[in-house]
Amino acid sequence: MQKVGFIFDLDGVIVDTAKYHYLAWKKLANELGFEFTEEQNELFKGVSRKRCLEILLEIGNISATQNQFDTWMVDKNIDYLAYIEEMDASEILPDVPQVLEYLKKKNIPIALGSASKNAKPILEKVGLLPYFDSIVDGNSVTKAKPDPEVFLIAAKNLGVEPNNCVVFEDAVAGIQAANAADMLSIGIGDSAILFEAKHNFKDFTEMDAAFLEALLA
Repeated sequence: MQKVGFIFDLDGVIVDTAKYHYLAWKKLANELGFEFTEEQNELFKGVSRKRCLEILLEIGNISATQNQFDTWMVDKNIDYLAYIEEMDASEILPDVPQVLEYLKKKNIPIALGSASKNAKPILEKVGLLPYFDSIVDGNSVTKAKPDPEVFLIAAKNLGVEPNNCVVFEDAVAGIQAANAADMLSIGIGDSAILFEAKHNFKDFTEMDAAFLEALLA
């Protein structure tokens, strides 16, 4: 039987850090003199920090020197880190620990595949780091989703063929990256938005043991 690997995105799949990203970007937008809405924040899902800032500046119709751009990138991250400093296990999304525990008991290799550059400290804060055999984050990749690089590196680290990997994602770019990597994509969130995923669930509470068992097969 071929080995199966499971790859999880972080923001919006394991923990809801999206709200902290939003608050940090909103603070920067306000400092630059314009409003940044939660609807506009949807454009940032699964996107690198650099690209997020580019989009933010487009929304505000603001041009920047390279020096200003770099400074704002750092400022946003400092604000974000201040928000996540207070994180604990209460921030874990429903039934995520149960799914990780189930896979661990079955000796299934598990990786994180996230654009976040703060993935490891976040997993440490919420107490989930021991579940992961590999962390592939924004520090490990050169191409952002929808490029499949992050997931292909994760599969390689787990020693699993890409077409034997299952990916949990909450962003369109992430689903597209998983599909491009020839992996089984599972959307966590709104199925109307994540319609390119092979399967869709509102969250992990909708996923039963029979479904997980079928994935292992």
